[in-house]
Amino acid sequence: MLDEVKKSPLLARVVPFVVFLLITVTFQSGSGETSRYWWYLVKTVVGAWLVWECRHAVTELKWEFSWEAVVVGVLVFGIWVGLDPYYPKQDELMFRLGFGEDPAKKPVVIWNPFVAFGAGSAMGWFFVVVRTVGSTALVPMLEEVFYRSFLYRYMISPEFERVPLNRLHWVSMALTCGVFAFTHHQWLAGILCGVAYQGLVLRKNRIGDAMTAHAITNLLLAIWVVARGDWIFW
Repeated sequence: MLDEVKKSPLLARVVPFVVFLLITVTFQSGSGETSRYWWYLVKTVVGAWLVWECRHAVTELKWEFSWEAVVVGVLVFGIWVGLDPYYPKQDELMFRLGFGEDPAKKPVVIWNPFVAFGAGSAMGWFFVVVRTVGSTALVPMLEEVFYRSFLYRYMISPEFERVPLNRLHWVSMALTCGVFAFTHHQWLAGILCGVAYQGLVLRKNRIGDAMTAHAITNLLLAIWVVARGDWIFW
């Protein structure tokens, strides 16, 4: 099965992201107070292994550094944190539209390992590092390859490898950013984030700058979360 994934340009871009997402939804989200942190470690290790195994089929998977990537990474961080108090999040929005349960009646689950393992504990700091490394080094590769390399181009043509990375297609951009936003609790910031990262890909004709921008955003978010105790962003 893995050999088939490694040989398929489509599967190599989709399977690592889907497996990572499935572990999140199936195990991490519904697990107990301490097990959710272990599942995050598991999905990070599995995701990194799949990216490594599929690397030869994803030729554009190369980190690139540019001033534009730095600007976009910092800007998206500012948007993510700055906009947060001013719009309803995904569960509240869905409830207002007549779908789902009132979020005010559901228990609030915050990703804070110091609550689970003790304030200032070694295990707490271990999982802070795991989350920081996973969100900074792995997530940008998984998401940028899936959304910008595969999904954006596949919506233009099933023969997506023939579509240049700098091809502008407004419908594909809108749909890709919409899907990206749907997988994030902060959906509005997610839309703007998707537009910014996609804009980098269009400008540079590569995904490496978007990966770097994504990594900068997530690293700044990790620093913000730990320094200010705003665990809601994790």
